[in-house]
Amino acid sequence: MRRSPLLTTLALSGAMVATACTTDPYTGQQTINRTAVGILGGAVGGYLLGDLVGGSHDRNAKMIGAGIGAIAGGAVGNYMDRQEAELRRQTAGTGVDVIRTGDELVLRMPAGITFPVDSYALQPGVQGTLNEVARTLASYNQTYIDVLGHTDSTGSDAYNQALSERRAQSVADYLASGGVARARMGIRGYGESQPIASNDTEEGRAQNRRVEIKVVPVTQPGY
Repeated sequence: MRRSPLLTTLALSGAMVATACTTDPYTGQQTINRTAVGILGGAVGGYLLGDLVGGSHDRNAKMIGAGIGAIAGGAVGNYMDRQEAELRRQTAGTGVDVIRTGDELVLRMPAGITFPVDSYALQPGVQGTLNEVARTLASYNQTYIDVLGHTDSTGSDAYNQALSERRAQSVADYLASGGVARARMGIRGYGESQPIASNDTEEGRAQNRRVEIKVVPVTQPGY
């Protein structure tokens, strides 16, 4: 099993904290280097919030090329509120969780309802839900969409990584077939590296086997 990126980030962050302090050569007083602290905050925050797949600069270029504009800062909250309400209606009772963090949304889809065991072919039963989700995502097109695949720790790192990537790709392909522009989407597999529950129990492993659709508003520069 590979080391968790969060543990790696925290380890690096600890090292950065140690080097963020500077000592005045005359008084011997230690002060904190604000630049180093800012980098530290960005490193941890970037992991917890999740960077856009491909980076915001590349994604902005793709969005502009696709003729998709940004949302004015004051309108972002209402825009995401309305999109969230629609997605919650469409996924109610399906086993798909809609999670709101600030102005970002994550649709968490357990692999048990999305894919057969050891497969990246979508279950017929989830396709109706994805059709509705695709319709909403296509309508609210001023957003980035990242499709993220995850597995439990059963099996080798390499196998889990490949499976997570293929499952993310399957969901992205289905959304694209439902009208979601590929220029808006990023795809990434994380294998077993980002568990949300213990892999020591079957219940925990079931939670870790998932695909997430992350929806992030495209905002005007300066907001």
